Amino acid sequence: MRVLVYDTHSYDRTFLDAANAGRHQLDYTTAQLDHQTAALAEGYEAVCLFVNDYADEPVMARLAAGGVRVIAQRSTGYNNLDLAAAERHGIVCMRVGYYSPYAVAEFAVGLLQTLNRRIHRAYNRTREFNFRLAGLLGHDIHGRTVGVVGTGKIGAIFARIMHGFGCPLLGYDVRENPECLELGMTYVPLEELLRRSDIISLHAPLLPSTHHLFNAETLAMTKPGVMIINTSRGGLINTEALIAAVQSGHVGAVGLDVYEEEEGKFFRDLSDQVIDDEVLARLMTFPNVLLTSHQAFFTYEAMTTIAETTIQNLSDAEEGRENSNVLRAG
Repeated sequence: MRVLVYDTHSYDRTFLDAANAGRHQLDYTTAQLDHQTAALAEGYEAVCLFVNDYADEPVMARLAAGGVRVIAQRSTGYNNLDLAAAERHGIVCMRVGYYSPYAVAEFAVGLLQTLNRRIHRAYNRTREFNFRLAGLLGHDIHGRTVGVVGTGKIGAIFARIMHGFGCPLLGYDVRENPECLELGMTYVPLEELLRRSDIISLHAPLLPSTHHLFNAETLAMTKPGVMIINTSRGGLINTEALIAAVQSGHVGAVGLDVYEEEEGKFFRDLSDQVIDDEVLARLMTFPNVLLTSHQAFFTYEAMTTIAETTIQNLSDAEEGRENSNVLRAG
């Protein structure tokens, strides 16, 4: 199958080529898929997309007109795809249903620990031979109540790690996970989780029902000094409301691996440019906000699984085989 891989970085090519082993013709472009770049896929049977590629109705129509009949999304999330439009245009969409939930859960704990013990600030100080401890005081994590919003595979692993720290666990999800219940997690309404949690970690998918789940109203319900960690999707949080809550001192610390306006910024080197995103610039001014570049998934194990699953999805689609990674509207 002839495949155009959008939004390619050096590491994507390394892992995809290793997994492919000559099975498909993979061509690579650094361009992200949008209304303008859809024309690049003319003559291809399939495209391979990442989280910031964008395929709405007009893009799906253009892809289909150019011969594309398969979209292989090399991520678990697929909120960037209009699945109903894909079905109307005869395009099969597939994703990576599972890679390494440990990668994301462990990274969330890393953000938590870094913020709590001010490790990022200590690192910058000691590089200048400043070994004072003032301003680096943290808290014991043991005994602090942790709220987990979204208790699927990643949320459950994060909960297991925090259980090991000796933390009482609260959960919020549309369905209860038996693994979390075995850890002693108590499922509660969102409002109660917000009110009782010292630390809140987000592991929910981005859906219309979860968009801006954390907004001015819900942030006001949180415990003063709460720490919020988001390694899921940026759109779960209204960033301007979050900034206001940090600025007022109500939210004590924030760790973000995702940002709702990250498209066109994350996965790029913009160090020699003036950033015209005032909201992002304001986020970066707070000493108690730690922002990373959507790297929670980025481990050798996860990248290997993502590449192998993507290639297998393409092979299954080429040979007309159904698998559990096919996405459907509704």
